[in-house]
Amino acid sequence: MSKKLLALAIVCFMAGSGCTTPGIHRALQPNPQAPNSWPKLLAVYMPWFGDHVHIDVGYSSNDPAVLRHQIQQARHAGISAFVVDWYGDTRPFSDHNFALMQEAAEENHFQVALLYNEAEDDDGQATDEALAALDKAYKAYIGPEAPHRAAYLTYQGHPMILIFPKHGHADWNRIVEHCRGWEASPIFFYKDEPPPQFAADFAGLYAWVQPGQKGWTPDGSNWGEQYLNDFYRTMRNKHSDKIIVGGAWPGFDDSAAKWGLNRHMQSRCGKTFEDTLHLYNQYFDAAHPLPFVMIETWNDYEEGTAIERLNFAKCAQGTASAAGSE
Repeated sequence: MSKKLLALAIVCFMAGSGCTTPGIHRALQPNPQAPNSWPKLLAVYMPWFGDHVHIDVGYSSNDPAVLRHQIQQARHAGISAFVVDWYGDTRPFSDHNFALMQEAAEENHFQVALLYNEAEDDDGQATDEALAALDKAYKAYIGPEAPHRAAYLTYQGHPMILIFPKHGHADWNRIVEHCRGWEASPIFFYKDEPPPQFAADFAGLYAWVQPGQKGWTPDGSNWGEQYLNDFYRTMRNKHSDKIIVGGAWPGFDDSAAKWGLNRHMQSRCGKTFEDTLHLYNQYFDAAHPLPFVMIETWNDYEEGTAIERLNFAKCAQGTASAAGSE
């Protein structure tokens, strides 16, 4: 998708969601110094709403009508695939919903991929759990017996599997070797950089929403600029042989999450999303293209990163009211 078309798609999407902030529209216009074409745009999707463990967001992730609507919304915004948070059979509700999502994706000429979360246990079972989960994924979603495999996201014919690390107890040398027996061996992506002993196992690396070395600030002013600059610079200079997935996010606020740590990142009336969405242009060009940018996230309302209902109208009105009272 060309940069111009993607900018138009996201502007229309955000306008339809109630966005009235002029700065957003300006920032999403084509950049003459940017590459001729955008990277493929992905978005992380949380499949667990409707499960009592998570907050009520007004819909259930196991409703096929909801999934079809979300896919249509995402496509109109220029998003090509949902990267779905997944734990294998250990969370049956989410696993079932991924199956529904993949079926809906195939119907709507959309794509999906798995974001596998490592087991948090340190009892030596992380590797076995990962092997079991990936065997299940191959059979049900990726391999030749998978009913909707055409919708699974691939890169040069190889299925993409992103790994969200927890405590580093999984033996990725063993896991990757095991998966080489698949019909088409998968490409594994790791957040930032993997431990040195597993560096060769991951052909791809991805950015994830975080503030960087300066850490979280009480007022949320550290929106991740330093982190993304460091990530892209490291990828260009140190990992030019890897497949890079850039990152973009609208802000962060985990106050609604049971596991929250009172971490905040200001949305800046949409500017955080604009800036993170475009920052890769400083490091990649037509000669050194970035294949993917991943929005984090489509619908994580518990950590305040959802763009599904992006609406900066209140923010714009509040800014105008404050200016009028001075």
